[in-house]
Amino acid sequence: MEKKAIKRLMNKTKDTLKEEGIKALAIKSTKYVTFKISAINRKYDRGFKDILFINGCSLPHPQRYRVTHQIEQLESYGVSCDKIDYEKLDLDMIRFYRGFIFYRCPILPIIEEFIKVAKENNKTIFYDIDDLVFDLKDTNKIKFLDTMTKEERELYDNGVIRMGKTLDLCEYGIASTERLQIEMSKHLKEVHINRNVASEIMVSYSIEALKKVQKDKSKVIIGYLSGTITHNDDFKLIMPVIIEVLKKYKNAYLKIVGLLDLPKEMEEVKDKILTSPFVNWTDLPNLIRSVDINLAPLEDTVFNEAKSENKWTEAALVKIPTVASDVGAFKSQIINNETGFLCKNNKEWKEALEKLIENQECREKIGQAAYDEVIENHVTTNSGKKVADFIKSKLRRNFLFVMPSVNVSGGIMVAIKHGIMLKKKGYDVTIMNINKETSFIKNVYEKDEYLNVVPKKRVEFLAYVDTVVATMWLTLDVARKYLNCSHIKYLVQGKETDFYKPGTYEKIKASATYNNILNVEYLTVSKWCQAWLKKYYDVEAKYIPNGIDLDLYPIRKRNFKDKKIKILIEGNSKDYYKNVDESFKIVEQLDKDKYEINYLSYEKEPKKWYYVDNFYHKVPHDKVGEVYKDTDILLKTSLLESFSYPPLEIMATGGLAVVLPNGGNSEYLKDKENCLLYEPGNIKSAVEKIENITKDKELREKLIENGLKTAQSRSWDKIEEQIINVYE
Repeated sequence: MEKKAIKRLMNKTKDTLKEEGIKALAIKSTKYVTFKISAINRKYDRGFKDILFINGCSLPHPQRYRVTHQIEQLESYGVSCDKIDYEKLDLDMIRFYRGFIFYRCPILPIIEEFIKVAKENNKTIFYDIDDLVFDLKDTNKIKFLDTMTKEERELYDNGVIRMGKTLDLCEYGIASTERLQIEMSKHLKEVHINRNVASEIMVSYSIEALKKVQKDKSKVIIGYLSGTITHNDDFKLIMPVIIEVLKKYKNAYLKIVGLLDLPKEMEEVKDKILTSPFVNWTDLPNLIRSVDINLAPLEDTVFNEAKSENKWTEAALVKIPTVASDVGAFKSQIINNETGFLCKNNKEWKEALEKLIENQECREKIGQAAYDEVIENHVTTNSGKKVADFIKSKLRRNFLFVMPSVNVSGGIMVAIKHGIMLKKKGYDVTIMNINKETSFIKNVYEKDEYLNVVPKKRVEFLAYVDTVVATMWLTLDVARKYLNCSHIKYLVQGKETDFYKPGTYEKIKASATYNNILNVEYLTVSKWCQAWLKKYYDVEAKYIPNGIDLDLYPIRKRNFKDKKIKILIEGNSKDYYKNVDESFKIVEQLDKDKYEINYLSYEKEPKKWYYVDNFYHKVPHDKVGEVYKDTDILLKTSLLESFSYPPLEIMATGGLAVVLPNGGNSEYLKDKENCLLYEPGNIKSAVEKIENITKDKELREKLIENGLKTAQSRSWDKIEEQIINVYE
């Protein structure tokens, strides 16, 4: 802790003690320490992950199976996840995930907008549901709904319609049963079946129940865990059989759990009926284990076909055999007479129940077989591969550009342009910003297009990334530490070793990044860099031509007669390789009554001795073209550039350039053809070049014409496919 901070804390302590007393000091001190410890322990504020589940269901049981359990499945197979309730959804969350799974979410304006923006960013949208409740043609067949009041029914139907609207906005589906898959496929590109499975904690609770629940061996208890009141019609299917077996077997009892209206027909066996209220899911294994036979009757309807086999799964975990209707998921998952009993009619129900009531060995055998099946194939940690593979196959290929900053500069804007092109091609592109000072910037724009920005600070990067792109030497180490990726590319935009003075640590570290590092593919934006990397480091770098967005640089016909001639100097005065001092030494020799001297810098301000008529500071990238349009002659004196944009930019507007040649501009500058070049340090020559342009109209017209042709040949749209091919 710094001395000033310690002093402030001591003064605050004295003031509290003096004004509020020892008790208040003790309370505040405790809160302060707790806060500090919390801040230390809170390593990350949030994560950059693969999937966000958006939960639209208020009932705990369904959301546990379809959200919590699926997260456990996916994370067991390397897919990182988060979850949130749909009412807390925020557009900013789009930045932090590759895909989104909406579970039973009714449409809301925020959801509609969220899906729209997510698709614009090439994120993948899934819809997940475990009941056939997204189309009125299906829910209208549910008998129980006819008992609702008009207001209740309107509310229910509205929810169904709104869920259907959200589903229709999604691309892919995840269903719990075959029937749901069939119905959802009418609305979506593709639907994958991921059955409801048990979580590891359910297995743990079930094992405990197996150990501690003691049964009354004088009774055979048939359990009916009704779940919801809509199941009353299901129970009526088998009610005659239940009455018959309760009468026939003195040791047979029926335990009803949950909401079930006891019919009058069962009055005669009411002494053999046990009841239990709903229990928390953590106590459910104990309750199920307390019975001997589990009932799962279902009417044979399309709606019931879509229901999951949860009752069988939960009973199997505590080795209790299930007798179920030969319908839907039960039919799909239960092997008749091996892992349970499937019944088509009352005769089969009666035979199965009698067999289990009479034969304890049969109960134990069926229960054990069901247990073995569920433990092996229906638990989160061993059942998630198929759904994980399905989700991963639908997520767009993604690129993570690691940047030292998102402030405007030539190199940054080139990397952003590459990212924009990849995004327009359909890829999921994100920028990792490692600069703490700009960590709150959420996205960067290039005209009307933008890329999402995620700060490295306090964000845990867990999402799988196909390609991580290092953009400058400072970022390569970060890119190489991103273990959950398939490819690393290093975009070398200049000889950054020369950005530092001899003997500096940074110069050595920068040099090390060019040393043909294993599993890193090198890219470069200039041919001189390509040659330099090969010569000194034996690196084969792929060449990506640099381009220009001509729409940002409007053409203006120059007039050298009616007003002062405007000269623009560009570059950061602090960076020695920008050689800005030389520019101002050149313009010192010019007639200030004839020339207006303007200076453009994205970083440092002019030095005191610079003569400047107008200073343009930190001009937004999309406004720089206006500065060049208003300029007659650019004076650019950089000693080193990876690719020098300013001469190309002034040419694009119909302006002229007097330039010191370097590797970064030699690709496109031709002396006396599209510009005038002068030798470094030759102030006199540079002054003469400027004066020649001013006097010689024929020379000006030639340079302007050829300059425009040069700029137009470098238009981004002409080289876009070439750039994308290098990344692909």
